Amino acid sequence: MREAATVMLVTDAPDLHVFMLRRNLASVFVPGAYVFPGGGVDPADRDPRAYARVRGLDDARASLLLDRPGDGLRYWVAAAREAFEESGLLLGSAAPEFHAERDALNRGEIGWLEALERHDVHLDLESLAVVAHWLTPLGPPRRYDTWFFVAAAPPGQVGRHDDAETVASEWVRPSEALHRFGASEIELIHPTMRSLQMLAEFETAAELLAEVHATQSAHETPLVVAEQFGDRLALRGDERSEARRAWRELDADDARGAPAQGVA
Repeated sequence: MREAATVMLVTDAPDLHVFMLRRNLASVFVPGAYVFPGGGVDPADRDPRAYARVRGLDDARASLLLDRPGDGLRYWVAAAREAFEESGLLLGSAAPEFHAERDALNRGEIGWLEALERHDVHLDLESLAVVAHWLTPLGPPRRYDTWFFVAAAPPGQVGRHDDAETVASEWVRPSEALHRFGASEIELIHPTMRSLQMLAEFETAAELLAEVHATQSAHETPLVVAEQFGDRLALRGDERSEARRAWRELDADDARGAPAQGVA
């Protein structure tokens, strides 16, 4: 099973919109599905050189928020890297020359750490908040242990799919994406669908982010509620009596025999 990170990039346009991508129909994992930017954690994501490029968050705080003994910051770095590679949106500031490296990164012609250091890029990850933890059940050709994050889309940047792993992209209202899914116009996997339902509870991105950050304290693990194959941050509409102060450690055996629902 591979560790992974996914990020929901949200903006007010003027109401809440989220950035979504359509996966290539030739993909091995969930071909054609609409997803959020994300992918597997790479060795470079946990490299001390990558951690040194992070502003607003350190490994101790990140690990505390995940209820892990350490090295939790790798998921935040992976989320930022995947967001840039798949959407072109950088959680940080950089010169146009760095944004021009995106295609070279995706082709493997330059490494992530090399690109960050060459252009002196720092990742601003203080606003990147974890909202869910999902485990792919047995069945799909690839299995992932995935943390879902949410963040405000960086202002002044334009998101676009990469024309390789993904073939379409758009900013969409969560309620509209759910309606299109219900009408069989687009395909969603379970964690993506449940995440959209969570986002649809909020009228604006500012409102969503304010509640997420208020719920996720800097001094304790967040309040979460259990779902099939995962846990979510307890937000609007959740029964707080069912919540607890921890992220549940998921056991792969819990998913044995269940229908494939996957992660984005």
